[in-house]
Amino acid sequence: MRKARGVVQKGCKAVQDLNLLKLLQSEIQHELSSDPFPTSRSSSLGDFVVEWDSPQTQDVVLRRKLESGEEVAVSAMLGPISPWAADKEDSLCPRHGEMKICVKKPGLSSLLQFDCVILEDGSGFRIRDCYYLHSPARIGPSVYRGRCFHDLDSKLRSTLKGYLVAKGIGEELTNFLLHYLHKKEQGQYVNWLHKLESFVAKEAKPE
Repeated sequence: MRKARGVVQKGCKAVQDLNLLKLLQSEIQHELSSDPFPTSRSSSLGDFVVEWDSPQTQDVVLRRKLESGEEVAVSAMLGPISPWAADKEDSLCPRHGEMKICVKKPGLSSLLQFDCVILEDGSGFRIRDCYYLHSPARIGPSVYRGRCFHDLDSKLRSTLKGYLVAKGIGEELTNFLLHYLHKKEQGQYVNWLHKLESFVAKEAKPE
């Protein structure tokens, strides 16, 4: 009886593994054959170059050096999926982008840091916070970084955004970043699916 029960359990496990394997293979085929994030607007890196893009991480880092000697660094990754993304039929991307921008002048250790959000349609960005950092090495929870961005005067907020646009953070760049990050995540997802497929398909070694 115990032997028969063991055979039945192994059979059920084999069926479950086979069903899971078929679903994984179907999902892989779907991802490889579809292009869910077509570029609908003009997109370009402009004068930025990709400084960091590892297949193991979610972020990408861009850098640009202006003629004045100023350096602009952009670190971006996808934000969480919005619970209202399914209701936005005109939105090609289900997730917004999280973008951190640092501006550094030559000869100074201080820098300006902007925490921004790339809109889900890639049409632009909004600033969430703006900091003046005397030294990146001396950042602590008690260091005064300025008022909350939304508490600043509206003209100052608008001018600060224009300051970033003048540094090359325009619609073409944000649109490029948003679609680039979605494509990157899709590739990582397919790679993850392949690893699951390989694990499930591998026969268990006899004890």
